[in-house]
Amino acid sequence: MDKATLALLIHGGTENWSPARWKRRFDEVCRDRRVWLLPEGQGDPADVHYAAVWKPAPGELAAFPNLRVIFNLGAGVDALMADKSLPKVPLVRVAVGDLTHRMTEYVVLHVLMHHRQELYLRASQREKRWQPKFQWPAAAIGVGIMGLGTLGSDAADVLRRLGFRVAGWSNTPKAIEGVECFHGKEELDAFLQRTDILVCLLPLTADTRHILNRGLFAKLNRAGPMGAPVLINAGRGGLQNEADILHCLDDGTLGAASLDVYAVEPLPPDSPFWTHPKIVLTPHNAADTDPDEISRYVAQQIERFEAGGALQNVVDPARGY
Repeated sequence: MDKATLALLIHGGTENWSPARWKRRFDEVCRDRRVWLLPEGQGDPADVHYAAVWKPAPGELAAFPNLRVIFNLGAGVDALMADKSLPKVPLVRVAVGDLTHRMTEYVVLHVLMHHRQELYLRASQREKRWQPKFQWPAAAIGVGIMGLGTLGSDAADVLRRLGFRVAGWSNTPKAIEGVECFHGKEELDAFLQRTDILVCLLPLTADTRHILNRGLFAKLNRAGPMGAPVLINAGRGGLQNEADILHCLDDGTLGAASLDVYAVEPLPPDSPFWTHPKIVLTPHNAADTDPDEISRYVAQQIERFEAGGALQNVVDPARGY
């Protein structure tokens, strides 16, 4: 047991993501390494070289003078990046196949839900009304994905194979077979104008905060068969101006929305999102990744790093993701 210590700083989460379960997982995959679950863990903070974290309190990580790598157990790193005392060591984000596949499942599910008019059909079922509407083909719908990283690229490829006209927008140029790719602020309007269903998978940065607002929604395509564009946000809650979403749903600027993330989580009971008839709401579980796979991913990264290999999926502090 002479390998450097791994500290776990985990706050919040469902039962499956509880700190005690994470401790058991990491004890299993790091059998020859001390694993401390803080604040219960006892020992010298100088022995800690690695930290696996979920929503650590600001300043907690600064307690380890010999920290070498921080592993974030979720995909979003914006809260960590906001900690001014964060040690200047590599910050690694989760990028496992399970997370990618689950996000693609979510995106495809909700694109199909709106494409196949499920909100109308479920209302018809409740009202015992047999009045099917004309159903357009997938090729009639332009799906636009904001964010063409690992998650967005995979979702774009699957939607393309289902027959949708898929486009993507990113900060830097990307190339995906069969997907029309736009990049940069100068190409954002052209991307929006051909989009009937907007899927947002962007990271949250100073540049993307509240990017989902009335000004952006007003540029989406309004001439498609759906009548009004649809928003799907499974990125971060800070990407959306929530008052604008509600107002745009009410005045017809948006036809519907699927939301998985929110400015305040858990979503407060008095939020109008809960009962709005045009909103499909999910509790930030779009890519609720298998924690066992994440713990193995972290253990493998540490072993590779100690053997002289390069860390994967390191966050660029300048970009914030």
